[in-house]
Amino acid sequence: MKFTEFNFHKDIDKGVRIAGFKEPSPIQEEGIPIIAAGSDLVGQAHTGTGKTAAFGLPMMDKLAKGEIERALVITPTRELATQVADELYHLGRFAGIRTLTVYGGVGYGRQIALIHKGVQIVVATPGRLKDLYKKGKIDVFNPEIVVLDEADEMLDMGFLDEIKEIFEYIPQNRQTLLFSATMPEPIKDLANNILYQPEFLSVVGDSETTNNIIDQRYYMINENQRDEAIVKLLETEETNKCIIFCRMKREVDRLTEHLQALGFNAAGLHGDLEQRDREMVIKAYRRSETKIMVATDVAARGLDVKDVTHVFNYHIPFDPQSYVHRIGRTGRAGKSGQAITLVTTEEFRELQRIQKEVGAEMRLATIQNGDGLDDRGREYLADQIRDIHIHSDAGEMLAYMGEMDKDILLEKLISQLIVQEQKHIGSQIGFDQKTVDEMMQGYIGEQKATRNNNRKRKRR
Repeated sequence: MKFTEFNFHKDIDKGVRIAGFKEPSPIQEEGIPIIAAGSDLVGQAHTGTGKTAAFGLPMMDKLAKGEIERALVITPTRELATQVADELYHLGRFAGIRTLTVYGGVGYGRQIALIHKGVQIVVATPGRLKDLYKKGKIDVFNPEIVVLDEADEMLDMGFLDEIKEIFEYIPQNRQTLLFSATMPEPIKDLANNILYQPEFLSVVGDSETTNNIIDQRYYMINENQRDEAIVKLLETEETNKCIIFCRMKREVDRLTEHLQALGFNAAGLHGDLEQRDREMVIKAYRRSETKIMVATDVAARGLDVKDVTHVFNYHIPFDPQSYVHRIGRTGRAGKSGQAITLVTTEEFRELQRIQKEVGAEMRLATIQNGDGLDDRGREYLADQIRDIHIHSDAGEMLAYMGEMDKDILLEKLISQLIVQEQKHIGSQIGFDQKTVDEMMQGYIGEQKATRNNNRKRKRR
Protein backbone atom coordinates (compact mmCIF):
# COMPACT_ATOMS: atom_id res chain seq x y z
CA MET A 1 0.00 0.00 0.00
CA LYS A 2 1.10 3.61 -0.68
CA PHE A 3 0.31 6.74 1.34
CA THR A 4 -1.34 8.23 -1.77
CA GLU A 5 -4.15 5.68 -1.39
CA PHE A 6 -5.39 7.40 1.79
CA ASN A 7 -6.59 10.42 -0.27
CA PHE A 8 -5.39 13.01 2.23
CA HIS A 9 -5.93 16.73 1.67
CA LYS A 10 -3.35 17.97 -0.85
CA ASP A 11 -1.47 20.01 1.76
CA ILE A 12 -1.26 17.03 4.14
CA ASP A 13 -0.19 14.83 1.23
CA LYS A 14 2.61 17.31 0.49
CA GLY A 15 3.83 17.06 4.09
CA VAL A 16 3.87 13.27 3.77
CA ARG A 17 5.91 13.42 0.54
CA ILE A 18 8.42 15.94 1.96
CA ALA A 19 8.84 13.73 5.04
CA GLY A 20 9.77 10.86 2.70
CA PHE A 21 6.89 8.59 3.72
CA LYS A 22 6.11 6.06 0.99
CA GLU A 23 4.66 2.88 2.45
CA PRO A 24 2.71 2.95 5.74
CA SER A 25 3.74 0.85 8.73
CA PRO A 26 1.22 -1.75 10.02
CA ILE A 27 -0.23 0.59 12.67
CA GLN A 28 -0.62 3.30 10.01
CA GLU A 29 -2.11 1.04 7.33
CA GLU A 30 -4.70 -0.41 9.69
CA GLY A 31 -5.29 2.57 12.00
CA ILE A 32 -5.64 5.49 9.57
CA PRO A 33 -8.85 4.20 7.88
CA ILE A 34 -10.45 3.54 11.29
CA ILE A 35 -9.64 7.05 12.53
CA ALA A 36 -10.67 8.63 9.21
CA ALA A 37 -14.06 6.90 9.53
CA GLY A 38 -14.62 8.58 12.90
CA SER A 39 -14.50 5.51 15.16
CA ASP A 40 -12.91 5.44 18.60
CA LEU A 41 -9.77 3.31 18.65
CA VAL A 42 -7.66 1.34 21.11
CA GLY A 43 -4.29 0.73 19.48
CA GLN A 44 -1.61 -1.51 20.97
CA ALA A 45 1.84 -0.81 19.52
CA HIS A 46 5.35 -0.14 20.76
CA THR A 47 7.02 3.26 20.52
CA GLY A 48 8.86 3.64 17.21
CA THR A 49 6.22 1.89 15.08
CA GLY A 50 4.81 5.10 13.57
CA LYS A 51 2.00 5.82 16.04
CA THR A 52 2.30 9.61 15.82
CA ALA A 53 1.69 9.62 12.06
CA ALA A 54 -0.98 6.94 12.49
CA PHE A 55 -3.18 9.26 14.56
CA GLY A 56 -1.68 12.57 13.41
CA LEU A 57 -2.28 12.28 9.67
CA PRO A 58 -6.03 11.46 9.72
CA MET A 59 -6.51 14.01 12.52
CA MET A 60 -4.81 16.78 10.54
CA ASP A 61 -6.58 15.68 7.37
CA LYS A 62 -9.89 16.36 9.15
CA LEU A 63 -8.56 19.78 10.26
CA ALA A 64 -7.38 20.64 6.74
CA LYS A 65 -10.76 19.64 5.25
CA GLY A 66 -12.69 21.65 7.86
CA GLU A 67 -14.37 18.58 9.37
CA ILE A 68 -13.08 19.46 12.87
CA GLU A 69 -11.59 22.59 14.44
CA ARG A 70 -9.49 21.37 17.37
CA ALA A 71 -7.62 18.28 18.54
CA LEU A 72 -5.85 17.32 21.78
CA VAL A 73 -2.97 14.89 22.31
CA ILE A 74 -2.06 13.91 25.90
CA THR A 75 1.41 12.45 26.52
CA PRO A 76 3.13 11.33 29.75
CA THR A 77 6.24 13.54 29.54
CA ARG A 78 7.38 16.96 28.35
CA GLU A 79 9.96 15.34 26.10
CA LEU A 80 7.38 13.20 24.33
CA ALA A 81 5.01 16.18 24.03
CA THR A 82 7.76 18.12 22.27
CA GLN A 83 8.56 15.20 19.95
CA VAL A 84 4.92 14.65 18.99
CA ALA A 85 4.35 18.38 18.43
CA ASP A 86 7.45 18.61 16.22
CA GLU A 87 6.36 15.68 14.05
CA LEU A 88 2.81 17.03 13.71
CA TYR A 89 4.17 20.45 12.77
CA HIS A 90 6.36 19.04 10.00
CA LEU A 91 3.58 16.87 8.59
CA GLY A 92 0.92 19.61 8.76
CA ARG A 93 2.86 22.80 8.09
CA PHE A 94 1.75 23.15 4.45
CA ALA A 95 -1.88 23.11 5.63
CA GLY A 96 -1.09 25.93 8.07
CA ILE A 97 -2.03 23.82 11.09
CA ARG A 98 -0.93 25.48 14.33
CA THR A 99 0.37 23.24 17.12
CA LEU A 100 1.15 24.12 20.74
CA THR A 101 2.91 22.15 23.49
CA VAL A 102 1.53 22.59 27.01
CA TYR A 103 3.54 21.34 30.00
CA GLY A 104 4.70 22.38 33.45
CA GLY A 105 7.93 24.10 34.39
CA VAL A 106 7.20 27.20 32.29
CA GLY A 107 4.77 30.12 32.69
CA TYR A 108 1.03 29.77 32.05
CA GLY A 109 0.61 33.06 30.22
CA ARG A 110 1.89 32.27 26.75
CA GLN A 111 0.20 28.85 26.67
CA ILE A 112 -3.19 30.32 27.63
CA ALA A 113 -2.85 33.23 25.17
CA LEU A 114 -2.06 30.93 22.22
CA ILE A 115 -4.96 28.62 23.03
CA HIS A 116 -7.31 31.61 23.07
CA LYS A 117 -5.87 32.78 19.74
CA GLY A 118 -7.07 29.53 18.21
CA VAL A 119 -4.32 26.91 17.91
CA GLN A 120 -5.76 23.79 16.32
CA ILE A 121 -3.70 21.09 18.05
CA VAL A 122 -2.60 21.09 21.69
CA VAL A 123 -0.07 18.47 22.78
CA ALA A 124 -0.03 18.43 26.58
CA THR A 125 1.13 16.62 29.69
CA PRO A 126 -1.59 15.63 32.18
CA GLY A 127 -0.58 17.80 35.16
CA ARG A 128 -0.49 21.19 33.44
CA LEU A 129 -3.54 20.40 31.27
CA LYS A 130 -5.62 19.46 34.32
CA ASP A 131 -4.59 22.69 36.09
CA LEU A 132 -5.60 24.84 33.10
CA TYR A 133 -9.01 23.18 32.78
CA LYS A 134 -9.64 23.16 36.53
CA LYS A 135 -8.87 26.90 36.86
CA GLY A 136 -11.14 27.71 33.92
CA LYS A 137 -8.27 29.14 31.87
CA ILE A 138 -8.96 27.21 28.62
CA ASP A 139 -12.75 26.74 28.56
CA VAL A 140 -12.66 27.82 24.91
CA PHE A 141 -10.67 24.73 23.94
CA ASN A 142 -13.15 21.94 23.19
CA PRO A 143 -11.38 19.28 21.12
CA GLU A 144 -13.34 17.04 18.76
CA ILE A 145 -10.52 14.44 18.71
CA VAL A 146 -8.60 13.42 21.84
CA VAL A 147 -5.54 11.13 21.74
CA LEU A 148 -4.02 9.39 24.78
CA ASP A 149 -0.48 8.45 23.75
CA GLU A 150 1.65 5.97 25.76
CA ALA A 151 -1.25 5.30 28.16
CA ASP A 152 0.62 2.57 30.08
CA GLU A 153 3.45 4.98 30.83
CA MET A 154 0.91 7.48 32.19
CA LEU A 155 -0.34 4.68 34.46
CA ASP A 156 3.23 3.88 35.59
CA MET A 157 3.85 7.56 36.37
CA GLY A 158 0.68 7.89 38.44
CA PHE A 159 -1.31 10.11 36.06
CA LEU A 160 -4.47 8.01 35.85
CA ASP A 161 -6.49 10.24 38.23
CA GLU A 162 -5.46 13.35 36.30
CA ILE A 163 -6.54 11.72 33.03
CA LYS A 164 -9.96 10.83 34.44
CA GLU A 165 -10.43 14.41 35.72
CA ILE A 166 -9.39 15.93 32.38
CA PHE A 167 -12.10 13.96 30.60
CA GLU A 168 -14.71 15.58 32.87
CA TYR A 169 -13.92 18.91 31.15
CA ILE A 170 -13.91 17.58 27.57
CA PRO A 171 -17.13 17.39 25.50
CA GLN A 172 -18.78 13.97 25.24
CA ASN A 173 -19.34 14.21 21.48
CA ARG A 174 -15.72 13.56 20.63
CA GLN A 175 -13.60 10.90 18.94
CA THR A 176 -11.17 9.28 21.40
CA LEU A 177 -8.02 7.35 20.49
CA LEU A 178 -5.95 5.43 23.05
CA PHE A 179 -2.49 4.03 22.29
CA SER A 180 -0.48 1.83 24.62
CA ALA A 181 2.41 -0.64 24.33
CA THR A 182 0.82 -2.90 26.97
CA MET A 183 -2.75 -3.38 28.18
CA PRO A 184 -2.81 -3.81 31.99
CA GLU A 185 -6.24 -3.96 33.64
CA PRO A 186 -6.34 -0.27 34.72
CA ILE A 187 -5.81 0.78 31.08
CA LYS A 188 -8.57 -1.55 29.91
CA ASP A 189 -10.89 -0.07 32.57
CA LEU A 190 -9.96 3.46 31.45
CA ALA A 191 -10.70 2.57 27.82
CA ASN A 192 -14.11 1.21 28.81
CA ASN A 193 -14.94 4.47 30.60
CA ILE A 194 -13.78 7.09 28.08
CA LEU A 195 -14.21 5.39 24.68
CA TYR A 196 -17.46 4.64 22.85
CA GLN A 197 -17.70 1.30 21.02
CA PRO A 198 -14.00 1.41 20.06
CA GLU A 199 -12.26 -0.58 17.36
CA PHE A 200 -9.33 -2.64 18.70
CA LEU A 201 -6.06 -2.80 16.80
CA SER A 202 -2.86 -4.55 17.84
CA VAL A 203 0.40 -4.74 15.93
CA VAL A 204 2.00 -6.55 18.87
CA GLY A 205 1.88 -10.35 18.59
CA ASP A 206 0.09 -12.29 21.35
CA SER A 207 3.39 -13.50 22.80
CA GLU A 208 5.49 -10.47 21.89
CA THR A 209 6.51 -8.33 24.81
CA THR A 210 10.06 -7.42 23.85
CA ASN A 211 11.22 -6.60 20.35
CA ASN A 212 12.43 -9.76 18.62
CA ILE A 213 15.13 -7.91 16.64
CA ILE A 214 16.87 -6.79 19.82
CA ASP A 215 19.84 -8.92 20.84
CA GLN A 216 19.60 -9.20 24.64
CA ARG A 217 22.67 -10.06 26.72
CA TYR A 218 23.64 -9.97 30.36
CA TYR A 219 27.02 -9.92 32.12
CA MET A 220 27.35 -11.48 35.58
CA ILE A 221 29.74 -9.27 37.52
CA ASN A 222 30.80 -8.36 41.03
CA GLU A 223 29.22 -5.21 42.44
CA ASN A 224 32.52 -3.30 42.32
CA GLN A 225 32.93 -4.01 38.58
CA ARG A 226 30.01 -1.95 37.27
CA ASP A 227 32.01 1.10 36.18
CA GLU A 228 34.79 -1.03 34.75
CA ALA A 229 32.26 -3.15 32.83
CA ILE A 230 30.32 -0.22 31.37
CA VAL A 231 33.53 1.49 30.24
CA LYS A 232 34.81 -1.67 28.57
CA LEU A 233 31.47 -2.22 26.86
CA LEU A 234 31.50 1.33 25.51
CA GLU A 235 35.01 0.71 24.21
CA THR A 236 34.29 -2.64 22.57
CA GLU A 237 30.72 -2.25 21.27
CA GLU A 238 30.13 -0.51 17.93
CA THR A 239 27.68 2.06 19.27
CA ASN A 240 26.14 4.96 17.39
CA LYS A 241 23.94 6.43 20.09
CA CYS A 242 23.30 4.63 23.34
CA ILE A 243 21.37 5.05 26.59
CA ILE A 244 22.70 3.89 29.97
CA PHE A 245 19.89 3.41 32.49
CA CYS A 246 20.51 4.01 36.19
CA ARG A 247 18.05 3.63 39.04
CA MET A 248 18.82 6.85 40.87
CA LYS A 249 19.52 10.48 40.00
CA ARG A 250 22.76 10.52 41.98
CA GLU A 251 23.97 7.47 40.02
CA VAL A 252 23.26 9.35 36.78
CA ASP A 253 25.32 12.35 37.93
CA ARG A 254 28.23 10.28 39.23
CA LEU A 255 28.45 7.95 36.21
CA THR A 256 28.13 10.85 33.76
CA GLU A 257 31.02 12.69 35.43
CA HIS A 258 33.08 9.47 35.46
CA LEU A 259 32.55 8.85 31.73
CA GLN A 260 33.23 12.48 30.84
CA ALA A 261 36.50 12.32 32.80
CA LEU A 262 37.51 9.33 30.65
CA GLY A 263 36.82 11.29 27.47
CA PHE A 264 33.42 9.84 26.56
CA ASN A 265 30.84 12.11 24.93
CA ALA A 266 28.19 11.65 27.64
CA ALA A 267 25.35 13.68 29.17
CA GLY A 268 22.99 12.98 32.07
CA LEU A 269 19.19 13.24 32.15
CA HIS A 270 17.00 13.05 35.26
CA GLY A 271 14.04 14.78 36.85
CA ASP A 272 16.03 17.29 38.92
CA LEU A 273 17.34 19.09 35.83
CA GLU A 274 15.76 22.42 34.97
CA GLN A 275 13.43 22.24 31.98
CA ARG A 276 15.78 24.35 29.87
CA ASP A 277 18.71 22.05 30.67
CA ARG A 278 16.62 18.94 29.92
CA GLU A 279 15.68 20.32 26.51
CA MET A 280 19.31 21.19 25.73
CA VAL A 281 20.47 17.66 26.66
CA ILE A 282 17.80 15.98 24.53
CA LYS A 283 18.34 18.31 21.58
CA ALA A 284 22.10 17.63 21.62
CA TYR A 285 21.42 13.90 21.79
CA ARG A 286 18.99 14.01 18.87
CA ARG A 287 21.52 15.94 16.77
CA SER A 288 24.23 13.40 17.68
CA GLU A 289 26.26 16.13 19.37
CA THR A 290 26.05 13.82 22.39
CA LYS A 291 26.42 10.08 21.80
CA ILE A 292 25.83 8.66 25.30
CA MET A 293 22.75 9.45 27.38
CA VAL A 294 22.89 8.42 31.06
CA ALA A 295 19.32 8.53 32.37
CA THR A 296 16.76 7.43 34.94
CA ASP A 297 13.64 5.54 33.84
CA VAL A 298 11.30 8.49 34.37
CA ALA A 299 13.52 10.94 32.46
CA ALA A 300 13.74 8.64 29.44
CA ARG A 301 10.02 7.76 29.33
CA GLY A 302 8.67 8.38 25.85
CA LEU A 303 12.09 9.45 24.54
CA ASP A 304 11.90 8.69 20.83
CA VAL A 305 15.32 9.15 19.21
CA LYS A 306 16.42 7.56 15.96
CA ASP A 307 19.51 5.39 15.59
CA VAL A 308 19.88 4.28 19.23
CA THR A 309 21.95 1.15 18.70
CA HIS A 310 22.47 0.13 22.34
CA VAL A 311 20.66 0.23 25.66
CA PHE A 312 22.76 -0.56 28.74
CA ASN A 313 21.17 -1.42 32.09
CA TYR A 314 23.78 -0.23 34.60
CA HIS A 315 21.45 -1.68 37.22
CA ILE A 316 18.66 -4.16 36.52
CA PRO A 317 15.28 -2.31 36.53
CA PHE A 318 12.86 -2.60 39.44
CA ASP A 319 10.14 -4.40 37.48
CA PRO A 320 9.66 -6.34 34.22
CA GLN A 321 7.65 -3.59 32.52
CA SER A 322 10.46 -1.09 33.07
CA TYR A 323 12.76 -3.54 31.29
CA VAL A 324 10.40 -3.58 28.29
CA HIS A 325 10.26 0.23 28.22
CA ARG A 326 14.03 0.55 28.55
CA ILE A 327 15.02 -1.79 25.75
CA GLY A 328 12.26 -0.38 23.56
CA ARG A 329 14.47 2.70 23.04
CA THR A 330 16.52 0.64 20.55
CA GLY A 331 15.65 -1.73 17.69
CA ARG A 332 13.11 0.65 16.17
CA ALA A 333 11.54 0.94 12.75
CA GLY A 334 12.79 -2.48 11.67
CA LYS A 335 16.41 -1.87 12.73
CA SER A 336 18.27 -4.22 15.04
CA GLY A 337 19.43 -3.15 18.49
CA GLN A 338 21.46 -4.34 21.47
CA ALA A 339 20.18 -4.52 25.06
CA ILE A 340 22.88 -5.25 27.64
CA THR A 341 22.28 -5.75 31.37
CA LEU A 342 24.81 -5.85 34.21
CA VAL A 343 23.74 -8.18 37.01
CA THR A 344 25.23 -9.60 40.24
CA THR A 345 24.51 -12.96 41.87
CA GLU A 346 22.14 -11.23 44.31
CA GLU A 347 20.15 -9.82 41.37
CA PHE A 348 20.10 -12.99 39.27
CA ARG A 349 16.73 -14.18 40.58
CA GLU A 350 15.24 -10.83 39.55
CA LEU A 351 16.74 -11.24 36.09
CA GLN A 352 15.14 -14.68 35.78
CA ARG A 353 11.77 -13.24 36.82
CA ILE A 354 12.02 -10.58 34.10
CA GLN A 355 12.96 -13.22 31.53
CA LYS A 356 9.94 -15.31 32.48
CA GLU A 357 7.36 -12.52 32.67
CA VAL A 358 8.28 -10.68 29.46
CA GLY A 359 9.45 -13.69 27.44
CA ALA A 360 12.91 -12.22 26.95
CA GLU A 361 15.65 -14.44 25.61
CA MET A 362 18.86 -13.18 27.21
CA ARG A 363 22.22 -14.85 26.75
CA LEU A 364 25.16 -14.80 29.12
CA ALA A 365 28.24 -13.06 27.71
CA THR A 366 31.78 -12.08 28.75
CA ILE A 367 34.25 -9.44 27.57
CA GLN A 368 37.80 -10.55 26.89
CA ASN A 369 40.45 -7.87 27.35
CA GLY A 370 43.50 -7.90 25.10
CA ASP A 371 47.07 -7.78 26.35
CA GLY A 372 47.71 -4.22 25.15
CA LEU A 373 46.01 -0.86 25.62
CA ASP A 374 43.66 0.43 22.92
CA ASP A 375 43.65 4.05 21.71
CA ARG A 376 41.19 5.16 24.39
CA GLY A 377 43.33 3.48 27.07
CA ARG A 378 46.44 5.24 25.77
CA GLU A 379 44.64 8.60 25.77
CA TYR A 380 43.47 8.00 29.33
CA LEU A 381 46.96 7.04 30.50
CA ALA A 382 48.51 10.06 28.73
CA ASP A 383 46.08 12.35 30.57
CA GLN A 384 46.97 10.65 33.87
CA ILE A 385 50.69 11.25 33.24
CA ARG A 386 50.11 14.92 32.37
CA ASP A 387 48.24 15.41 35.65
CA ILE A 388 50.89 13.76 37.88
CA HIS A 389 52.28 16.17 40.48
CA ILE A 390 56.09 16.40 40.36
CA HIS A 391 57.45 15.12 43.68
CA SER A 392 60.06 17.17 45.52
CA ASP A 393 62.47 14.19 45.50
CA ALA A 394 62.14 13.59 41.73
CA GLY A 395 65.22 15.65 40.82
CA GLU A 396 67.35 13.87 43.42
CA MET A 397 66.20 10.48 42.08
CA LEU A 398 67.38 11.45 38.61
CA ALA A 399 70.90 11.80 40.01
CA TYR A 400 70.77 8.14 41.13
CA MET A 401 70.11 7.07 37.53
CA GLY A 402 73.69 7.95 36.61
CA GLU A 403 74.40 8.09 32.89
CA MET A 404 71.18 6.29 31.81
CA ASP A 405 69.74 7.67 28.59
CA LYS A 406 66.78 9.96 29.39
CA ASP A 407 64.58 8.45 26.61
CA ILE A 408 65.20 4.92 27.90
CA LEU A 409 64.41 6.06 31.45
CA LEU A 410 61.15 7.65 30.24
CA GLU A 411 60.13 4.49 28.37
CA LYS A 412 60.85 2.35 31.45
CA LEU A 413 58.68 4.54 33.67
CA ILE A 414 55.82 4.59 31.14
CA SER A 415 56.12 0.79 30.82
CA GLN A 416 55.60 0.47 34.56
CA LEU A 417 52.47 2.64 34.37
CA ILE A 418 51.10 0.54 31.48
CA VAL A 419 51.62 -2.68 33.48
CA GLN A 420 49.77 -1.14 36.45
CA GLU A 421 46.90 -0.01 34.19
CA GLN A 422 46.57 -3.48 32.63
CA LYS A 423 46.46 -5.06 36.08
CA HIS A 424 43.71 -2.61 37.04
CA ILE A 425 41.68 -3.49 33.93
CA GLY A 426 41.92 -7.24 34.52
CA SER A 427 41.73 -10.04 31.96
CA GLN A 428 37.95 -10.58 31.66
CA ILE A 429 34.69 -8.78 32.39
CA GLY A 430 31.82 -11.05 33.39
CA PHE A 431 31.84 -14.67 34.57
CA ASP A 432 31.46 -17.60 32.17
CA GLN A 433 28.62 -20.13 32.36
CA LYS A 434 30.51 -22.66 34.46
CA THR A 435 31.49 -20.03 37.02
CA VAL A 436 27.96 -18.61 37.10
CA ASP A 437 26.50 -22.09 37.74
CA GLU A 438 28.96 -22.68 40.58
CA MET A 439 28.31 -19.24 42.07
CA MET A 440 24.54 -19.68 41.91
CA GLN A 441 24.73 -23.09 43.59
CA GLY A 442 26.77 -21.54 46.37
CA TYR A 443 24.39 -18.57 46.62
CA ILE A 444 21.32 -20.84 46.78
CA GLY A 445 23.05 -22.91 49.49
CA GLU A 446 23.75 -19.77 51.53
CA GLN A 447 20.12 -18.66 51.18
CA LYS A 448 18.84 -22.06 52.38
CA ALA A 449 21.23 -22.02 55.32
CA THR A 450 20.07 -18.51 56.26
CA ARG A 451 16.40 -19.56 56.12
CA ASN A 452 17.09 -22.65 58.27
CA ASN A 453 18.94 -20.56 60.84
CA ASN A 454 16.05 -18.07 60.95
CA ARG A 455 13.56 -20.92 61.53
CA LYS A 456 15.71 -22.25 64.40
CA ARG A 457 15.82 -18.83 66.03
CA LYS A 458 12.02 -18.52 65.81
CA ARG A 459 11.56 -21.91 67.49
CA ARG A 460 13.79 -20.81 70.36
